[in-house]
Amino acid sequence: MVKRQWAGEEKQDAPTFKRLWKSAYYSRFVFPRACRIPGIRDHSVSSGSLIYSSRISRWLEDEHLVKRGVETDWKKQYKLRDNWARGSCDVSEIQIAEWPSLPTTLVQLHGDVVVTADETHGIRAWSMKGSQRLLATLDQSLDGQQAQIWGTPTSLAINASDNNTDRLSISVGFIDGRFGIYILKKAAGLLDCRYMHVASSNGMISAIAYAAEYLVTMTDAQLLSLYKPLVRFGDIDNIEDPPRLLASLKSHTAWPPLTLSVRVSTGCVVISVAYAIPYYLSGWSVGLQELRFTTEGTMIHSRLSSAGVNGFHPLCAPISGSSTPLSEIDTTSSKHPEHGLLPSLTKPTSLSYSHPYLLASHPDNTLILYLVQSNHRNLTIGSGSRLWGHTSSVSGAHVGDRGKAVSVSAHGGEIRIWELEGGVNLTSSRRKAAAGQASVQVRAERKASAGRSSALRVSKDERSRLTPSLAQSVDEMATAKGWVGFDEEKVVVLREEGHRSQALVVYDFS
Repeated sequence: MVKRQWAGEEKQDAPTFKRLWKSAYYSRFVFPRACRIPGIRDHSVSSGSLIYSSRISRWLEDEHLVKRGVETDWKKQYKLRDNWARGSCDVSEIQIAEWPSLPTTLVQLHGDVVVTADETHGIRAWSMKGSQRLLATLDQSLDGQQAQIWGTPTSLAINASDNNTDRLSISVGFIDGRFGIYILKKAAGLLDCRYMHVASSNGMISAIAYAAEYLVTMTDAQLLSLYKPLVRFGDIDNIEDPPRLLASLKSHTAWPPLTLSVRVSTGCVVISVAYAIPYYLSGWSVGLQELRFTTEGTMIHSRLSSAGVNGFHPLCAPISGSSTPLSEIDTTSSKHPEHGLLPSLTKPTSLSYSHPYLLASHPDNTLILYLVQSNHRNLTIGSGSRLWGHTSSVSGAHVGDRGKAVSVSAHGGEIRIWELEGGVNLTSSRRKAAAGQASVQVRAERKASAGRSSALRVSKDERSRLTPSLAQSVDEMATAKGWVGFDEEKVVVLREEGHRSQALVVYDFS
């Protein structure tokens, strides 16, 4: 058994010390997870033995920690995972505005950078690494042409496939139907607008997704558009050809809230749209549509499924386009399961989809988890599992890697971490979910470090200055605005302090 003691351990031989922490990490965090996956577990091997080096494949998504040429600090990794398991973290705050923004500020987290966008302050990039600080800003106070490239932002996306350590590709949708493509240069602290699309008569951009060379937008009039931006990173001062429209389709299903994602597979582009479904006199459920295109925009097929129940009928129809009749859309996978959770009486406050998990948060203090199965034949959504644990309305939830999710209450004072693997299959997991024991509540711990216990304030003239942090890590009067994001080391939540200010609260588990 490894004691929870991070400093002052007895001196040991360095290689032996490393192997002990590596073995402890595997035994506690990797092996139990492998046992839950069919076909992985080797019954002849004991979880107490040093089996971490026998088969690399058993490390699953932790393979990057054991790759050749990678020097892993196993003690640090164990501490990080242990803190997540206990909900123990340090908390700090970045105050981004002295008064709330209407409409609310948009936020996205990518690596060690948080990007915010609002009508008053424009786009801002904040560093989450080390001392939290403002990296770059682009607002409407600039003269000339730059003053015309802003407006009221309604959607925000960061290129999920951008692996450049110094640059980020950002896209912002606006209330008048425009969208812009921006480049952040971290080292230089510069934000530059590379392209601004013309306004649209189809309404505001309600959702946007950006991955690799493809950009997807959804308007308020439920028009889905696939673009291929021809922006190159070689010369930031010159704009290449504008994005090319590859496909455009009309939707009759995408009731808000919805989540939009795009990924590039071998020879094709896959768009996933998860959305809420109203059921006649019976509440709300969720649906998912998967559209597959060639790299040049020709539709290969479209499939949809819903988490409905026999006897309940949705008030909607699938996405279709002028070149794709409804008869060509595969609806065979949308058959309802024979048994399942009844539709929720409350409309979802947020949706988050990361295959195979579709997670909906609700104002009745619960979340509903759906398992999505997708293969070359069918797309199906399993019956939902209701997750209990919150003591107030859940305003937002986010599903990340390795089946982990984070949710936040509307008052911003309750954050919970969920391990979703097995949450819809194992009887023990269902029992825990029903008893409200399937999650861990985040409990912030104040530390003496001055750098971590400070809040970054932004005054009206946009000058940043450091001030002491709040005495309490959670203000009961604060409200969460529905956005929560996380990575391997931190959770970031957007909060409002009554009618006074708006802040990003950073929960650091490292």
